[in-house]
Amino acid sequence: MAYSKEDILRIVKEQDIKFIRMQFVDAFGQLKNVAITSSQIEKALDNKIMMDGSSIEGFVRIDESDQCLYPDLNSFAIFPWRPQHGRVARLICDIYNPDGTPFIGDSRGVLRRVQRRAASMGYTFNVGPECEFFLFETDENGKPTTITSDEAGYFDLGPLDHGESTRREICLNLEQMGFEIEASHHEVAAGQHEIDFKYAEAMHAADNITTFKLAVKTLAQKNGLHATFMPKPIYGINGSGMHINMSLSKDGKNVFYDPDGERGLSKEAYSFIAGLLIHVKGMTALLNPLVNSYKRLVPGYEAPCYLAWSASNRSALIRIPSARGASTRVELRSPDPSCNPYLALAVCLAAGLDGMEKGLTPPPEIKENIFAMSDEQRKAAGIDTLPDSLQNALYEMQHDPLIMDTLGPHISQAILEAKGKEWEEYTTRVSSWEIEKYMVTY
Repeated sequence: MAYSKEDILRIVKEQDIKFIRMQFVDAFGQLKNVAITSSQIEKALDNKIMMDGSSIEGFVRIDESDQCLYPDLNSFAIFPWRPQHGRVARLICDIYNPDGTPFIGDSRGVLRRVQRRAASMGYTFNVGPECEFFLFETDENGKPTTITSDEAGYFDLGPLDHGESTRREICLNLEQMGFEIEASHHEVAAGQHEIDFKYAEAMHAADNITTFKLAVKTLAQKNGLHATFMPKPIYGINGSGMHINMSLSKDGKNVFYDPDGERGLSKEAYSFIAGLLIHVKGMTALLNPLVNSYKRLVPGYEAPCYLAWSASNRSALIRIPSARGASTRVELRSPDPSCNPYLALAVCLAAGLDGMEKGLTPPPEIKENIFAMSDEQRKAAGIDTLPDSLQNALYEMQHDPLIMDTLGPHISQAILEAKGKEWEEYTTRVSSWEIEKYMVTY
């Protein structure tokens, strides 16, 4: 939806909107906001709302803390779950320095820079995410548990699926905010759900993912449940992923489709796949940014951990869904929903474009179930693995110049420092597993 300043001023008045949340994300994809009253909306639309960047993780030092919020007018939306009188709306913002230059630590700015590069080559980057999450019950104090009281499985319907009414409410609320929901179903694990929304141009898709997470958490809480996008909340069952479906268009045509190409794919599609495969190790710290992410990326739970591509094989990291024509796309299956969507999409696009600019070709397609292959068979087929820990992923990121350059020095340094501390804290913490394993024996 395209809005002008006049449109927003009129809607705020007509719809009795009392508060506007000026939203942005920190370097780690956590949603933040500065709430203003409707009396301040003109000031906000003139980019005059300031905030203190020194209190936001990964932003700026104390001595350069003033930042300006520049709202993206097209992101204007009313929260349907808030009261109908004295309503609440939001604007997603870019972060600028007081001198009017874009702030180098703004995640949206990172994605916008790569989009500009794609546009200079004539391309628009389109993304369709598949977001999974768990709904858990809360205890008497409102704290989350890992209890689901839900025995449903993949694509099951109620009454087995106790989260179904919450999932339905999420879909209806998102549709009121302009989302086009393509699918909504129960996932493999108890308490696990997936909602897929229609593909969009990359910035809009990243905004949608951010809005989606907020809606899911807010509506779950309203219904006495706790929603989590933690990749692997329970040992022994499937974790939550966020498959990213990507395509490039040029002059309104899908660049990845070639009716005369092998498997209906163009040379550009193969080069894009090759770029992803070459850089995916360096991207992993951004696509899977938590210590917990690597508990999901293990064999046996449908999450891909081997570097391969296939037109049919769901054990491969990159899959090419069967649809062709305008729906031809490349699906990257390793990301999880804890990632910062702006940075995740930025590095995916940068890697794909790098493959195209260099005219790279991917290794041969792997049609066998990679999980069922032995280490020797995988080695013989030249199948490498993703980093197996956050520590190794940070090492790979640091040694991939394209990824470091895409992020820029500010964000890359913030991530390496904060995530390095997170890993150190994890390795020195004594877990319940260790207590159970060693306390009595030794």
